[in-house]
Amino acid sequence: MTKKKHFETEAIRNQTERSQFSEHSTPLYLTSSFVFDDAEEMRASFAEEKQRNLYSRFTNPNTSEFVSKVVAMEGAESGYAFATGMSAIFSSFAALLNAGDHIVSCRSVFGSTHSMFTKYLPKWNIETSYFKVDEVDLVESLIKENTTILYIETPTNPAVDILDLALIGKIAKKHNLIYIVDNCFATPYIQQPIKFGADLVIHSATKLMDGQGRVLAGVTVGKEDLIREIYLFARNTGPAMSPFNAWVLSKSLETLAIRVEKHCENALKVAEFLEENKNVDLVKYPFLKSHPQYNVAQQQMKLGGNIVAFEIKGGIEAGRKFLDKIKMCSLSANLGDTRTIVTHPSSTTHGRLSEEDRLEVGITNGLVRVSVGLENVADIIEDLTQALSN
Repeated sequence: MTKKKHFETEAIRNQTERSQFSEHSTPLYLTSSFVFDDAEEMRASFAEEKQRNLYSRFTNPNTSEFVSKVVAMEGAESGYAFATGMSAIFSSFAALLNAGDHIVSCRSVFGSTHSMFTKYLPKWNIETSYFKVDEVDLVESLIKENTTILYIETPTNPAVDILDLALIGKIAKKHNLIYIVDNCFATPYIQQPIKFGADLVIHSATKLMDGQGRVLAGVTVGKEDLIREIYLFARNTGPAMSPFNAWVLSKSLETLAIRVEKHCENALKVAEFLEENKNVDLVKYPFLKSHPQYNVAQQQMKLGGNIVAFEIKGGIEAGRKFLDKIKMCSLSANLGDTRTIVTHPSSTTHGRLSEEDRLEVGITNGLVRVSVGLENVADIIEDLTQALSN
């Protein structure tokens, strides 16, 4: 029996089989299709009697390598790579749901996921019932006879709330639901939801998996039978990841552990600094003892992640002034980059929502999200200090 390799080793040594050129680093396979030796091989391949690459919308050596790494990192059975994080989310739901099905989801989900639940899936008579992060005790009361999927993301975006993966996993198992977790904020280095009962795990690989703001990508991993359905859906509808992006991401995963370690080290120091700043009302970071779900975070997360959320005194106007005074950090809606990014959701990413809707998911007028990067933490804190000054 082959001994399981450590996380960092798997990320580096899990590679596509070398070609006749004996390359040390996996090359790019920029080809749309693959050739066959004869008619019988072609027939057997399309009949799936023989496992091999047919067409890069289905599989490609680069995408296969990337997926195999994420599968190993998450402790999954299989996976499929997508062009974006949202294509991974939509395709996973579309493949597994039928008209008339029902979803139970935490209300604190990514904005585009919320739009999918409320605007697009209802076109197929698929409804979603929400529970708040502090209402997990209500989850079972929301489950109906036609409920198929129980969905959460943790930590949540942008308020970094923590949901108890094991507790929700037990509910999903009790009611025979497909348990799906968006693990984007944590990455498989920090937590593996499958260990807590998740059937599928989804990532926007655009974020920390790439880590340098270069590509768009998504991936879903989990149980083989569920991934099979997702693969067939994606094979026929075409949201596949490009070989080039897969090649970039596979290289990025080689440094994921060391990057995330530093991101988290910096983020904790930034969170501790913000807690002491007189112009800040509240700081939320999973590994701060003041976080409402600190104990749960300690149980299911290795580190606290790179996202810090805090409330700046003075509401929306103070938030805008803070952004205007930022000098080094970037103003962007992205996250998980080597560069520190600050966002004021109420006046930007979630500005079109009503205040009531924003408050429902923890987005106060003064909430600021910081995606802490890899710069020297003293420089990050210096920029935040001057931006927060009156």
